[in-house]
Amino acid sequence: MTKEPAQTQHTFFVTATSTGTGLTSVCLGLVRALEQRGVHVAFCKPVAQQYGNDRGPERSTHLIQATLGLQPAKPIQLGYAQQMLARGRTDDLMEEVIQLYQQSAGEADVVIVEGLVPLADESYIGKLNVNIAKSLDADIILVAAKNDDSTAQLNERISMTASLYGGPDHHRVIGAILNKVGAPDTDSQQVLAAEEPQSPLPATIGRDQVAGSLPVFARKEFRCLGAIQWNPMLVSPRTIDVSDHLGTRILHEGQIRERRVQNITVCARTMKNMLHTLKAGTLVVTPGDREDILIASCMAALNGVPLAGIIFTGNMEPEPAVMRLCEAAFKTGLPIMLVDTNTFTTAQHLNRMNTEVPADDVSRMEAVMNAVAADLDADWLTERARVKLERRLSPPAFRHLLIQRARHAKKRIILPEGDEPRTLQAAVICHQKGIARCVLIGNPDEIQRVAASQNLSLPADIEIVDPERTRQQYIAPMVALRKHKGLSEPMAEAQLEDTVVLATMMLAQDDVDGLVSGAVHTTANTIRPALQLIKTKPDAALVSSVFFMLLPDQAVVYGDCAVNPDPNAEELADIAIQSGDSARAFGIDPRIAMISYSTGQSGSGSDVEKVREATRLAQEKRPDLVIDGPLQYDAASVPSVAKSKAPDSQVAGRANVFIFPDLNTGNTTYKAVQRSANVVSIGPMLQGLRKPVNDLSRGATVDDIVYTIALTAIQASQTQS
Repeated sequence: MTKEPAQTQHTFFVTATSTGTGLTSVCLGLVRALEQRGVHVAFCKPVAQQYGNDRGPERSTHLIQATLGLQPAKPIQLGYAQQMLARGRTDDLMEEVIQLYQQSAGEADVVIVEGLVPLADESYIGKLNVNIAKSLDADIILVAAKNDDSTAQLNERISMTASLYGGPDHHRVIGAILNKVGAPDTDSQQVLAAEEPQSPLPATIGRDQVAGSLPVFARKEFRCLGAIQWNPMLVSPRTIDVSDHLGTRILHEGQIRERRVQNITVCARTMKNMLHTLKAGTLVVTPGDREDILIASCMAALNGVPLAGIIFTGNMEPEPAVMRLCEAAFKTGLPIMLVDTNTFTTAQHLNRMNTEVPADDVSRMEAVMNAVAADLDADWLTERARVKLERRLSPPAFRHLLIQRARHAKKRIILPEGDEPRTLQAAVICHQKGIARCVLIGNPDEIQRVAASQNLSLPADIEIVDPERTRQQYIAPMVALRKHKGLSEPMAEAQLEDTVVLATMMLAQDDVDGLVSGAVHTTANTIRPALQLIKTKPDAALVSSVFFMLLPDQAVVYGDCAVNPDPNAEELADIAIQSGDSARAFGIDPRIAMISYSTGQSGSGSDVEKVREATRLAQEKRPDLVIDGPLQYDAASVPSVAKSKAPDSQVAGRANVFIFPDLNTGNTTYKAVQRSANVVSIGPMLQGLRKPVNDLSRGATVDDIVYTIALTAIQASQTQS
């Protein structure tokens, strides 16, 4: 007899109807979707299954650790499972599966279990999947993709797979997720076709349309649980992946580990007939004696087009003099590679490249997971699991909350760095997802040129403000705001040549709702105009800042880590109150710890006394906030330490807002945590201004900018409410 798992969790067993469905991507996206809804979710891969040329760690468990910080148990090897089945020891194997499941599940409410992909010549895999699902008493979710099938064949494949588990009418077979919806035919995805400009993304096909086209979903009990839209950006390998696949010799590494291949141009034509292909993400494949192609590609790179790289074929390198001429372009990060095979053979090898996400490509898997999560019916799955949720704002839940609240706010956010490539990409994403109505400042022709070089299509209704045509109307209002400082019209006109100042004046005049800058400007460049033109709220003693630190288990707030070098007790109390209000505004029930080098009454000295006095003042001003201090960081954050150092504290061991005594401590701590623990930080978000202005790190990613825009939109809605 197979032992039943001693569990309180609800289990979803997710398995594929065939190869090429993207099973791992869907499983990890399902974990992300449930986490976004505050569900405490775990992941389990009972039996490992190697794919293609896999030689490294088991992909699913490695990626779940790297992206979500979960620690599933090490899977059983497929060869060992096969031997156990062959010896008639299925029950013993299921005992091991249950033990592995329990190790992975921990205290989670829901467990996602990834099954095995069925293979045509290995019929035992289907039986093994059925045994695992039954042993875990799991709901069954199928993952399917049309690929080369007709609609009728896809419908039949789903029905046949469902029949292994009792059929679509069985109460445990709850539905299917359709992946790669809207993908082009396989032939049209071949590398050789990529010389032509890429076609736009397919129109979105919703769950209802998918369900209506497949008879298997006519049964009320068998649901379409997701329609994952195909996106060519999510199958873009890194240039290093292509290099490894082809076995190239790297002549210049550049950004070979960061750049991605979105399309490939095989240069068999004259230069003028291939120039249109030189866009962001293009991999140029050309014989080494085509110096004209090399020079054209380098000119594109020098004009800001981030090509994926250049591959010289036929084991031919350009002349050394030509390579020296191109050195400036190489320094932009352009990877240069060489292969022995001719151009035609190289293109054939590229066609055979595996498009699955490599185990070490964490950023791509993050993008895939977010895309999958957005297209799943996670609300219904949460209800199906009957999860009793406690308030737990995990990092995915926090990011999801930001996006949802920003969409609801519908605010106009000005971006003074409108022609900066990352900012431009973030603006397009925000526009497409309805996060905010972004207003770009910059020369319209230059913005369009940068967009084209980044392979971006700007929405027709995205707003672009030409500073040359707009500046004059803000001179008089600026003089009126700063006349007490002796500002004249010529001085104001000169200052308004700075796009950050112009954007700040637009905000001051209520022409926009919020401002985000800093991708190429310093913090001072962003904050100084805001202090001069926006000014502080009537009830704010100062402007301060917070970072939202997305720790593995929850989102917490750090303040002040960016603005005030050495606040006094009154200012520190104000920072604590502002930070508590900010936490509450973004869904975090604040428990505020005033950080010092001693806890309670154990230490003395002017620095400790400042924190002690700030705690008293903050508690008096805002008795509705839970505030305690002074607390050492470990006493504030670690329950076991709190029991010995501050057993009576309502905050110790449970703090989620950390107020540092000075900028030196705060900035050092936030950077140490961010870098050492590989924690995502969002911010700094400025507090205390009458209208929202937020700064970016100059190393900000596109996602960082998107979330900062979302933060700013939410702040704007609260400022105006």
